[in-house]
Amino acid sequence: MSLNLTQVNAELKDKSPAEIIAWAISFAKNPVITTNFRPYEVAILKAVTDVQKDIKVIWCDTGYNTMQTYKHAEEIIEKLNLNIHLYTPKQTAAHRNVVLGVPSVEDPKHVLFTEQVKLEPFSRAMKEHQPDVWFTNLRKGQTAFRDSIDVVSQSKDGVVKVSPFYNWTDKELDAYLVEQNLPNEFTYFDPTKVESNRECGLHI
Repeated sequence: MSLNLTQVNAELKDKSPAEIIAWAISFAKNPVITTNFRPYEVAILKAVTDVQKDIKVIWCDTGYNTMQTYKHAEEIIEKLNLNIHLYTPKQTAAHRNVVLGVPSVEDPKHVLFTEQVKLEPFSRAMKEHQPDVWFTNLRKGQTAFRDSIDVVSQSKDGVVKVSPFYNWTDKELDAYLVEQNLPNEFTYFDPTKVESNRECGLHI
């Protein structure tokens, strides 16, 4: 699908997340949300499922989440009745800990580690589902790359990527979660990023 991104983003600039989601759903033939249940993910899950209840939710679980994140995920899946499609690495974390461990960002093996626990499960999910619209909770100010995109962008293979909360601050999201009576969880660990402002590799 070909979009004039400049024009689309200008038109959606002052729209609410619900209006942005409704716009994308209106032409989507096979939309998905991706999630890892990190902080504030519940906002996008709630907002999109309010518009399309049965939308496919792709959860790429690295296998290294904290106990709190797994409990949070189970609570949200049940509360929002999510249509979860779970993808995990082909090798267990326990096995990988023996042969590779969790390499530091400086370690050359970190590239292989990221490929195994994040990029391969994600590309497998996208290949199987072949979405035309992909909802994410990317926001301005998270990384330099994310500052360069907008509410609507397009991936290399033409998937329309929609970030309805792109211009929202943590404070605004906090208020939204209170208003919607939704929990948040901050005890989250991404073994591929280490530094919070590092791009994870899925969105480039």
